[in-house]
Order: sequence, then C-alpha cells, then structure tokens
Amino acid sequence: MFFVDVTDSITLLLLVIATVLLVFLGRELKKPYIPAMPLIFFLVLVTVHAIQLGMPSMEALKSTILYCIAIDCVMIFVSFFSYLWVDDIACKFYKKKSIDNSLDWFWSNV
Repeated sequence: MFFVDVTDSITLLLLVIATVLLVFLGRELKKPYIPAMPLIFFLVLVTVHAIQLGMPSMEALKSTILYCIAIDCVMIFVSFFSYLWVDDIACKFYKKKSIDNSLDWFWSNV
C-alpha cells in the first residue's frame, strides 16, 4: 500500500512551504477557501495514516505512522488557525458580518 512519510525532512519541508504559500495566497486574494485546501489535505492524510495504523501489513512502520499522525495533527492545527485568520481578513475587507468572530476568543486570551 502507498505510504506518505511526512517524517522525511524533505517531504515535511515541502509540505510546510506549500502550506505557507497557500496561506499567503489566500491572504492576498482574500479568499478563505485557499487555506482550507491544506486543511482538508491534512485531514485526509491523518485519516489515511490512522487506517494504515490498523493494517497488519504496516506493523513494521507503526512508530513512523505514529510520528506522521502527530505531524499531521500539528499541521491541521496550523492550517485551521490560518483559515480562520484569512476568513477574518476577508470578512473585514468585504465588510461582511462574521458569524462568530472566530479569532476574537483566541486573541483576547493571548
């Protein structure tokens, strides 16, 4: 079965660069669906890694898969907050009312 090893340094660097570029592209174009793409990608990737964790043929790669799941969760966290940030920028730019001001609770506690 195909295995995406995000613990490899080059793969991880490429994923981080692609995520950062998509976040900045979304910020410049003020389109929140652009940073949602890496969020969806990492959600699918963590699901695939979780399925592979339960497969008996992947028993030799169990520790690597666990590290991959941890990295995927960190990238989901980063992608989610970048999506909320770009969505807030787009709402302010287009003078739309945001439903819940998603980042206000975060910035008020920092």
